[in-house]
This record gives sequence, C-alpha cells and structure tokens, in this order.
Amino acid sequence: MPEYESAPSGFIARIVRKSISSHLSIILLILSLCLGISAILVTPKEEEPQIVVPVADVYVYAPGSNATEIEKLVATPLERLLWQIDGVEYVYSMSREDMAIVTVRFYVGEDRENSLVKLHNKITMNIDAAPPIVKGWVIKPVEIDDVPIVNISLYSDRYDDYELRRIGEEVLSRLSKVKNISRAEIVGGRKREIRVELLPERMSGLGVSLLEVQRTLQGADASVTAGKFSRFNKEVTVTSKSFLSSSNEVSSLMVGVHDGRPVYLRDIANIFDGPEESESYSRIGYSNFYRKTHNKENTAFSFPTVTLGLAKKKGTNAVTVSENILVKLEELKKSTIPDGVNVEVIRNYGKTAGQKVNGLLSSLAFAVISVIILLAVTLGWREALVVALAVPVSFSLALFVNYLFGYTINRVTLFALILSLGLVVDDPITNVDNIQRHILMGKRKAFSATLFAVNEVLPPVIMSTLAIIISFLPLFFITGMMGPYMAPMAANVPLTVTFSTLCALTIVPWLTHLLLKNMNIRKMTGSQTNQIKPNHDKGINVWIGQIYRKIVSPFLKSKSKRYMLLAAIIFLLLVSVALAVFRLVPLKILPFDNKNEFQIVIDMPEGTTLETTNTVVQSFEDFLREIPEITSFVSYVGNSSPMDFNGMVRHYYLRKGSHLADIRINLAEKNKRKQQSHAIVLRLRKELENIAKASNAAIKIVEVPPGQWHSFKSK
Repeated sequence: MPEYESAPSGFIARIVRKSISSHLSIILLILSLCLGISAILVTPKEEEPQIVVPVADVYVYAPGSNATEIEKLVATPLERLLWQIDGVEYVYSMSREDMAIVTVRFYVGEDRENSLVKLHNKITMNIDAAPPIVKGWVIKPVEIDDVPIVNISLYSDRYDDYELRRIGEEVLSRLSKVKNISRAEIVGGRKREIRVELLPERMSGLGVSLLEVQRTLQGADASVTAGKFSRFNKEVTVTSKSFLSSSNEVSSLMVGVHDGRPVYLRDIANIFDGPEESESYSRIGYSNFYRKTHNKENTAFSFPTVTLGLAKKKGTNAVTVSENILVKLEELKKSTIPDGVNVEVIRNYGKTAGQKVNGLLSSLAFAVISVIILLAVTLGWREALVVALAVPVSFSLALFVNYLFGYTINRVTLFALILSLGLVVDDPITNVDNIQRHILMGKRKAFSATLFAVNEVLPPVIMSTLAIIISFLPLFFITGMMGPYMAPMAANVPLTVTFSTLCALTIVPWLTHLLLKNMNIRKMTGSQTNQIKPNHDKGINVWIGQIYRKIVSPFLKSKSKRYMLLAAIIFLLLVSVALAVFRLVPLKILPFDNKNEFQIVIDMPEGTTLETTNTVVQSFEDFLREIPEITSFVSYVGNSSPMDFNGMVRHYYLRKGSHLADIRINLAEKNKRKQQSHAIVLRLRKELENIAKASNAAIKIVEVPPGQWHSFKSK
C-alpha cells in the first residue's frame, strides 16, 4: 500500500531502523543472555547485602587495676582521643579488672582499611601519654564477614567436654583448609593444661618458697639461641630448647636443695596433666517432640558439646563455601571424628541463602509466566512471546551490571527484580501493542508501520522510564546501615527499567516485525479472526475496546459520576494514610522474616556463681524441651556463643563471666511448622519472662536474621 507519511527521522528512529533491518538485535539478544547467565554463575550468593561498617575493638591491658581505676585512667582518656579521628560515629567503652575494651565505630561506607590505619596511627602517636599501669594494647577489627556462616556442634555420650575439645581442635584445623575460609573458632569444652598444685606443708618442710618454684617454671619453659660457630667448613647454630611438653618433665624439675639432696617439683606438689578447671559449660539438647520423631527417646536429654564456627572470605559465595565445608566434614567423619561423636550442623547461612535465592527465583519465574499468560489472552501468543523475551534480557543486563558494581545476589536484589517486573514489561507491551495496531490497520507496510508505531509512543516510553528512575533516586540517600542494605534496590530497579527501554527500542521492534509482518487480515482464517477480531478503523481487539468503553463511558457522560469517582479515590487515599497514622498497621521498612533460629541472652546479678547460672539455664532448657516447633538448642554458660550479625553489632561475643549465658534455639523447617518464627517468639515470651523473674535474671530474646533483628528485654 502507498505510504501516507514520510518515514520518521531522528537518532532513536535510526536505532530502531538499524535494529529491524540488521543483525544488531540478534547480537544484543545473544550477548545479553550470555552475560546474564555468566552473572548468575559468578556473582556471590548470600542472604543479606554486604554492609561496610568499619568497627574495631581496642583492648588495653592494665594488670592489677580494678574497674574504677581503668575507667578513669584508661577508658575515658582513650575515648576522648578516639573521638578526634575523622569519620568516627560512635565510641563505646567497657572497663573491668585488668583491662579496658574501647569500641570504635566509623560511619557506614567509610573505607575500612583507611579507617583502621587512622585508628592505629592515632593510638601510636599518643602512646607516650598512656598511664604507667598500661602494659600493652591490641586493635582487633570486626566486620560482617567475621560472622560464621556454618556452626557445627560435636557432642557425645561417651566423651566428656575435654576430649570433645581436643577432637574439635583437630577437626577445626582441617576444616580451616577449605577454600575461602577466613576465620575459624571453637567454643566450649575444657582445654588441656598441666596443673601444679603446691603442698604448703612439704614446701615448708623442704625449705622451698613459692618464688623459687615460680622462677624454676619460668626458666625451664624457655628457648634461647646462644649463638653460632663454624667447624669443618660448616656453620652451626647453638640453641637451648627446653619447652615443657609433658607432666613428667614438669615433675622432674629441681626447685631446690635440702640437706644436700635435690628437691624436685613432684616432692612438693601434685602434678596433673588433663583438663583445665571448668570456667564455662556448653551443651546441646533436643525437644521431646524431636526426640520422639527421630527415635532418640532412650538417649540423654542433653550432651556436652563444642561448637565450631567457620566464616567465609569477603566477596565469596556463601552457598558454595558452606557446601564445601559440609563435603569436607563428611570426609572427616570417616577419618578424624571417632565413633561415638555425633555431628550436628546448627547454623548454615549458605543453605538458608540458597533457599532464599531459589524461593525468590521461583516467585520471579511464576510472576513472569503469569504476565505471559495474561498477554497471550489479551494480545496473542506472538505478542506475549516478544514480551516474554524482553523480561530475561532486561534482567540479564541488570544482573551483569549488578556484578560489575560489586553487589551480590541476595534477598534485596531479587526483591528489586520482582518489584521491577511490572515496570519492565510496560515499555515492551506499549511498543508491541502499538506495532500490532499499526500492522493490523494495514495503512503501511509492516516495516514502515513498525517504525511509525515505535516513534508514535516514544515520548511516553522515555518519560515513564525517567519518572521511575527519579522515583527511586531517593533510595541512594538513605543514611545509616539501611543505606547499603537498600542499595541493591536503588540500583537494580532503575537498571532494569533502563534496559527494558533499550530492549523496547531494539529487540522488541525487530522480533515483533519478524512475527507479525506476514499477518494479513484479509488472509486470516476463521479461527484466527475469532482470536483477534481486529477493528479496521482502530486496529484493536473489539472485546478489549468494549470492556474499556463500558468502564469509562459512564464517567465521560456524567459529571456527577466523575466527582463521585474522584471523591472515592480521595476517600480511599485518606483511609490508607489513616492506617499508618493511627498505627492500625505496623510501620516497618522490611517485614519480619521467618527464620529458623532465635537466641535467649541471660544476665544474672554480678557475683553469681557459674553453677547457679547453670541451674537457671537448665530451667529454661526444661521449658524449651516441651515446645514442639523446637528441634534443638545449644546453651553457653559463662561464655558467649559464636557470633552472628546481632552479636557483632551489640558485641555479644565479649560476654564472658560466670553470671552470663545465652541459649541458641533452632526451629523446625518452615514447611514443618504452622507459625512463623516471630509468632513463636511472641507466644513463648510470657513463660520465658516468668522463668526469668523466678530466677532473678534479666533476659533478652532476639530473633536472628543476619541483617535485621527484633528483640525485647525483661527483668
């Protein structure tokens, strides 16, 4: 048919023309999908976004000083000094006998290395101002990657905590060799020690003083390099290595002479080679329901345990690292871990991250399929195919740029993709529908109709993309920890809509022209005519137009109905705002997450003995054992549990003392319980508070997502 207008011109029109008439779109299509697949494979996957918050603990040692002296002479002056460093947001201090711990937290986003250098230089420059009681100091940086992603509990009814500790140290040494492990720790159990218990009566009878014993032990457990000499054309180094390695060597030390006879250490002391005295307890227990369903009813209620914690290196894939750890663990069960020692994985953030990513990917796929089905019904299967191809192209390019920016694939990234799905399909649908309309109108050839259709809707397509980008720009200016947490959303939504617009101007016109160029209304079969039913004047589906007219026509014809519609919109808007104003709905930036873990932090009055605290913890265990949603719990009395994100921010890992304890509770998998973790915690709250009040304890119950928390405190 003859052309009624000249072909559109302009830069974008030339891009569209080139995309349709060349292989540019095919190259872009293949390249984008390949980049997307590569990004999915190489981008680290984790549950939460990376948050850069430079934090460091400064340990200052002042042996022999009490807490008050350390606070006045060490902690307070050091706080004033550290406040002078650029970029410092908070300074905290904790003073206790023999030492002070001062925590420095820089602003979110500050460069970690530069912050630590400034901290080290500031202390070093002022070391001459330190009081004489200070004997040394250490700076220990803390970051999110110090949080173990896998915690493994070793327990047994055959071995005690001392033997478990020695087994755990060997297992931890071998697991530390797994690729991309950055930090490994062991919690619980008693270490090996050679203990010398002096007998005052024998010391007095043999004329040996305590100072002589101390000097003998210090001098014996030493190594000295005496020098070098040459002989026979060979240099020889002379050393004296006399480190004590067994109880026999210790007992054979001569500490003095009495009546012309040597006095050995075994003559005045009892020598023990074995576990140290208990300064903490750790044990694992299971709920009665779990014991019943797993045929453990005849076993003990709880077992001594040691916990191994392993953290990953920064920027590595939590899913892959955790899988490698568990594969290595299975190998160690056959060679290193003896029979009678049970292994329980009580934390696996790699597994939860994988589940979260897979769940969101499934939701994303379901949403894409739903959109395709809707478009197939309303526009046709060819048009739906075009839009279906535009979605993965946009997401692929967004994920690739996401990888270049250094973001990981996490719950916020995938949530941003799901959120942007409805925005991503807007531009392709607009262009596909308009191209279809122009081709069905039959006023121009397919090629020219495609160009005119894209050019006709170009202003609204560009403006809608700019409006969406502007709407999400404020997310870049969120301060505090939520800034980097929400950064993947602030970046990915504008990226996806930008690439969607690019796709709508290149791949969409090319593929639509390819699929619809041979569609001739006069040659369509009856079934096709019934499927599309074009209107020659408008080029749209008749039934869609009819539905639209029935909805819109009453408001166009009646002024009163238009005002009623406006009033209804304003009323609903006010109602929705009132829900937030009157707190009828909770105000949260993120919803409560359904986790498999929560923690009870217990503070007894200072001065409480370890045994008393242990008895209180056992009363909590007796209650937790009756809760069917609970699978297992691990108690730490006198020591802190392996660090999580909450513990890193709140410094729970520094909790050590006979009056302190915490319990890590593991819940059943989400599909095996009816309530979410937050509802379970709220349900148990009252009873846990009653137990705490009866024991004169203060408790804090903390849900344990790595990136957010909800807690309450009771005393």
